[in-house]
Amino acid sequence: MGLMKAVYCIGLDTWPRLEMREIAPPSPGPGEVLIRNEAWGVNFVDYLMCQGGYQLRPEPPFIPGMESAGRVVALGDGVENITIGDAFMAGHRPGAFAEETCVPVARLIPIPDGMDMAEAAGFRSAFITAYHGLVQGGRLQAGETALIHGAAGGMGHAAVQVAKRLGANVVATASGDDKLRTIRSLGADHAIQYKDGFRDAVKELTGGRGVDVIFDPVGGDVFDESMRCLNWGARVVIVGFTAGRPALAKTNHILIKGASVTGIRAGEFGRRNPETAAQNLKTLLSWAAAGDIRTHISHRFPLEGIEDAFRAIAERKVIGKAVLTRGA
Repeated sequence: MGLMKAVYCIGLDTWPRLEMREIAPPSPGPGEVLIRNEAWGVNFVDYLMCQGGYQLRPEPPFIPGMESAGRVVALGDGVENITIGDAFMAGHRPGAFAEETCVPVARLIPIPDGMDMAEAAGFRSAFITAYHGLVQGGRLQAGETALIHGAAGGMGHAAVQVAKRLGANVVATASGDDKLRTIRSLGADHAIQYKDGFRDAVKELTGGRGVDVIFDPVGGDVFDESMRCLNWGARVVIVGFTAGRPALAKTNHILIKGASVTGIRAGEFGRRNPETAAQNLKTLLSWAAAGDIRTHISHRFPLEGIEDAFRAIAERKVIGKAVLTRGA
């Protein structure tokens, strides 16, 4: 049996300490399949986990990475209705950044027609989180206005597309002309800059009413200003804190606007509500197969280029997703 390459985080630090190793491929256990990965999604969460800053904190050394896509090369005992060569996107907790990975069948998602491996590798976490956040978290309805922060990021670019597909008027924020152009191309009705503030622009775009749903993976000052953009009955969905600072909600704003603030964790929601999560996924895959939503990829690297991918994420150069691919 030959060896395979795997990325290891060997120490938690401000800049992740990573090492490429050659190890023996794993063997699938009962209810698992062995996937030969062709692409890997790289997320801010992966970078954060390798710094020791995420709520899930594995002890080094560990293989990071939360999502991949590839083909089945071996079946564990008890696996049915899957054949060698089937293509799947896969979820990991963590463990994705290796050439071959064992994945429980429950964490496999069939890749829709027309979606390539790189797009599949970047689809799962972004779109599942966006849909759950906007539908269960924000209860977004057709005709309402959604304000999507971090709209050029992994979750944000997915939320723009999901909100538009749900029939919302989409106002998206980002920094930089390239990012604004991209999020407009993905369906945002309005794209505005962070750097000069967004409160006045949002008020003008909504005729002074404010927005109905806010999707916020940024936190910090962005959340603070968002509280001045609320329509009556607005729902604020907290997805993360990429700004580095969790915000403190002023309850007078929430009270005066009859608003609500909801935190969402798509993975935990799925574990506690498997039937609803399965229906969410079914809807997303049908939209993807129809070409209504897609993973936008701005950066591609080989597996050995994981540090370059982390650097692109840390420097906020990525628009949509960064992926690792074989032969990149």
